[in-house]
Amino acid sequence: MASVVIRDVRKAFGTTAVIHGVNVTINDGEFVVLVGPSGCGKTTLLRMVAGLENITRGEIRIGDRVVNNLPPKERDIAMVFQNYALYPHMTVRANMAFSLKLRGAANDEIETRVKRASEILGLAHLLDRFPRQLSGGQRQRVAMGRAIVRDPQVFLFDEPLSNLDAKLRVQMRTEIKELHQRLKTTTVYVTHDQIEAMTMADKIVVMHNGLVEQVGAPLDLYDRPDNVFVAGFIGSPAMNMIPGRIRANGSASFEGPDGVRFPLANAPAASDGKPAIFGVRPEHFTLADDGAEAQVQVVEPTGSEIQIVAKLGATDVIAVFRERHKLKPGDKIRLKPDRQLVHLFDQETGKRLTA
Repeated sequence: MASVVIRDVRKAFGTTAVIHGVNVTINDGEFVVLVGPSGCGKTTLLRMVAGLENITRGEIRIGDRVVNNLPPKERDIAMVFQNYALYPHMTVRANMAFSLKLRGAANDEIETRVKRASEILGLAHLLDRFPRQLSGGQRQRVAMGRAIVRDPQVFLFDEPLSNLDAKLRVQMRTEIKELHQRLKTTTVYVTHDQIEAMTMADKIVVMHNGLVEQVGAPLDLYDRPDNVFVAGFIGSPAMNMIPGRIRANGSASFEGPDGVRFPLANAPAASDGKPAIFGVRPEHFTLADDGAEAQVQVVEPTGSEIQIVAKLGATDVIAVFRERHKLKPGDKIRLKPDRQLVHLFDQETGKRLTA
């Protein structure tokens, strides 16, 4: 196992810059997820760690080696791709053993490693099948097995679950996390799915437009996002964002459009009248007589909870309730955010405001 250090890494395709000075430290044995929307640069960054893309500037270290100029085969990494990339004419056993044969490993060693990996992944009874005879989840396990047999210092996963159906994605998420807990191998995992990131990662790196927006543990990012982008990207449904102004003379409050007003636990210094964005997560709304009036637009029962879309002044907001409130479109309700759990962001810069 080894740490991975990405220091001021930049990437440009011709005159188009796509990675703008990324700094990330991945500790030995850590499971780190690179997450962000399509085009944010997360896969390009992973491919630079793998050696599949050249670095324009900066430095990447795996363990105690700078690997900028090393070919992929000399970096002691194993990569699992989105499309599995299995050899269709080879059995599961042959697919898993192929990289070891290319290295010239002894037959006994190959057999031992393939057997161990197949048992870890529940593939022992499928070793003589061909990829066409496997389900999508089984193919993904074979791709993972092919990586495991190499016993690398670092695993790299490039959106490995995106081709699977929803139920199988949840199952494979658990299996990959369990695999990491068992092997303790440093893992870098790319996804655009923030639920995957939240449930699997020891540490999340949120990327946007080739930059790192925030790095931290999943619940740290959820509870204290650094800016509007992270606040809106992490969490499903997304955080509600209401533009307005801080009122700090007397009792601190937030004044939104159309007379909507919410009390604040406290306000930043010298912030009276400051334009700001008021952020509240859907589950932090309650129904209360002293809340702000809103009109229900849509009711979406999910079984374990009820999700509603409501018009709060001129703003559409989402609220989630565990209680089985009997609500229907057109109902007038009063929404009250938990003032200990709301967030304030600078309207101009999008950065978090701290009281």
